[in-house]
Amino acid sequence: MTESNSSKSVIMIKLVVIGFLVFILMIPALSIMGLVQERQSRRDEAVKEVTSKWGDKQTLVGPILTVPYKVKEENVETVKYANFLPENLNIAGNLEPKMLNRGIYNVTAYKADLKFEGKFLQPNFQELNIPASSIIWQDAYLSIGFPDMRGLNENIVIKWNGKDYQAMPNSGSQLLTYIKSNITKTENLEQADGGEQGNGYSSPDEVKSGASVRIPLNATSTPSAAYNYSFAININGGEQLNFVPIGGQTNVTLTSSWQNPSFGGAFIPTEREINKDGFKAQWKILELNRNFGQNWLGNSDSTILGSTFGVRLIVPVDEYQKNMRSVKYAIMLIVLSFIIFFFVEVFNEIRIHPIQYLLVGFALLLFFTLLLSISEHLGFNLAYLIASFATISLVVFYVKNIFKSTKLTSMLGGILVLIYLFIFTIIQLQDYALLMGSIGLFIVLSLVMLVSRKVNWYAIEVGKGTAKKQE
Repeated sequence: MTESNSSKSVIMIKLVVIGFLVFILMIPALSIMGLVQERQSRRDEAVKEVTSKWGDKQTLVGPILTVPYKVKEENVETVKYANFLPENLNIAGNLEPKMLNRGIYNVTAYKADLKFEGKFLQPNFQELNIPASSIIWQDAYLSIGFPDMRGLNENIVIKWNGKDYQAMPNSGSQLLTYIKSNITKTENLEQADGGEQGNGYSSPDEVKSGASVRIPLNATSTPSAAYNYSFAININGGEQLNFVPIGGQTNVTLTSSWQNPSFGGAFIPTEREINKDGFKAQWKILELNRNFGQNWLGNSDSTILGSTFGVRLIVPVDEYQKNMRSVKYAIMLIVLSFIIFFFVEVFNEIRIHPIQYLLVGFALLLFFTLLLSISEHLGFNLAYLIASFATISLVVFYVKNIFKSTKLTSMLGGILVLIYLFIFTIIQLQDYALLMGSIGLFIVLSLVMLVSRKVNWYAIEVGKGTAKKQE
C-alpha cells in the first residue's frame, strides 16, 4: 500500500471512529431526555396534589332556570324538567394569580372574584307544547355548575328580582371531568354517569356539580316578563378558568396581573390588552354564535359544553420544557466539538485518541444533567450559567494537556462559549427559535466549509500537521 493510500485509510478510519463515538454518545443523551420527562411527570403529580386541595381547573356553567312539569303516560304520572337559559349574561371579574409550592415544585393557580348579572324572560311553555296545567311553578329553581366545589371561598347568595336567596350544593355525582391534552390543543369536557340529586332537584347534567336554589316564578306573567338576577362567586382554581356562553348574549370581562395568558376554547376575546401589568380580555358571544338554543327538555343538551371558552395562566416555557429543548441540541454540541478536535488534528501535529474524544463527549453530556438538577432549585437561567461554566472549565482544563498550546485551548474555550450562548439564546426565544436556529446552523456550516475549502483531503496525514492545500 502506498503512503498516499495509507493516509487516506487513516483519515477514513478516524472519521468512522468519530461517527461511531457520536452514535454511542446519543444513547446517554436519550436517557437524559427520559430523565427530564420523568422529573416533569413528578412535577405534574405535585400539581395534581396541590390543586386537589386548592381547587382544580374550573368551568362555570350557569345560571340555568329549570321548571318541572307533569307528564301522564299510560295512567302513570311522572315529573320531567324544562330548562331555560338567560336572555342576558354579564360576567366581570379579576383573576389573582397564586404560585403555590409543593416541595421543589411551583404550581400556577388563581383566585377568581366574579360578578354575574342579567335577566331571564318568563319561561314560554307554549313553544314546548306543554299545557299550563302541567307546570309545577312553585318548584322552579336556578342552577350554577362548576366542577370543583372545594375551591369555593364564599357562600353564593343569588339576588332574584331584588330578593336574596341562599344557594345550596348539588349533592349528586360530579359530571364535569377534564381531558388533559398538550399546550397546543383546546381542553374539552366530557360527561360521566351520575346519581340522583340529594336536594330533590334534577339539575341539568351540565350542573350536577355546583349549587342550586329554589326561586319564585309568577305563573300568570306574560312571556315578555323579565326576572333580574345577580350573584358573586369567589373561587380558587388551578391554571385555567372557562365559561359557557349560555346567555342570549354573553359578555365576559376578565382582568388579571398575569402577563402570559393563553386564550382558548370555542371563542377568542373580541378585545384584549396584554402588557407588563397583566391582561384585560373581553368576550361578546351571541345566541347565533352557538350550536344550542335557549331552552330544551330533559336533563342535558349535549352541545352546550362544546362552546366552552376561557383563559389559561401559562408559563411560556417552563424549566422542563427548556431542559428538553436543551437536550435536543446535544448532538449539535458534540458534533461541533468533535469537528474542532478533528481540525486541530488535521492542521497541527497532535494526535487525539478516541478515548479522549469519548471523555470530552461525556463531559458535554454531563452539562445537561447538571442543568436539570440545578434548574429545579435555582431556576433555568442561573442553572444554565453554572452548568455551562463548569462544563467549559472542565473541558478546557482537560484539553490543555492534549493540545499543549494556550492559543488552541483558548480558541476551543471561546468556541464553546459561543456555542452555549447560541443554544441559550434559541431556548429563550419562542416565536423565532426555529428561524434563529436554522440561521445559526447555516453560519456554522459555512464557517466549517470556509476553513476546509482549500484542504487537499487526499494528502492529509492526521496528527502530523500535513493538511495540504489544493492548488
